[in-house]
Amino acid sequence: MHLQVEKIYKKYNRRYILKNISFTAKQGQSVAITGPNGSGKTTLIKILTQIIRPDKGTLVFYLDNHKLSPENLNRHIGLIGPYLQLYQELTAYENLRFISQLRRVPHAEKRIKELAAAVGLERHIHRAVHTYSSGMKQRLKYLFAIMGDPDFLFVDEPTSNLDKDGISWVYQLLDEWKRDKVLVFATNDEQDLNYADEVVTVVA
Repeated sequence: MHLQVEKIYKKYNRRYILKNISFTAKQGQSVAITGPNGSGKTTLIKILTQIIRPDKGTLVFYLDNHKLSPENLNRHIGLIGPYLQLYQELTAYENLRFISQLRRVPHAEKRIKELAAAVGLERHIHRAVHTYSSGMKQRLKYLFAIMGDPDFLFVDEPTSNLDKDGISWVYQLLDEWKRDKVLVFATNDEQDLNYADEVVTVVA
């Protein structure tokens, strides 16, 4: 299982924000994307997760040595980012129930309980999300992304809005998760970069 990124270009208003970006992300390995603010890190994450299209270049997702077709990619991809919105008026449980139905998660009730307990949200799962702290919301976003057990996980700013305990939890989760998956994240945080197995630098 791996992701092959070849010569990605993206421009806005006739200016290239991404130029000639190439790398391979392999199973069991974490790849960090870094660069100055405005250099295109978030844009690249959105390209990798099919939210926007590159102007040039190719992305190929391999699962069991077979290329995944674009129409089948969504169920294999998980995304976490500060721009992703939770349903604030719903409870955490209702949010997770919704995403589990969308992803057709088997034994959803059991998985929701297990994941909520793993991140320390089990006592708060029936509270409306708008009452959550920023750190609790970040943990809930992780549950959104991994609820369907995706093969490729993309994270924009993996430790943002988290305290020391939350950061430790994220690294533990990612360690367990990436053993048989592909992990790519965007960050400028030095601790995050030290965690990565490979670093890809983008420059505007």
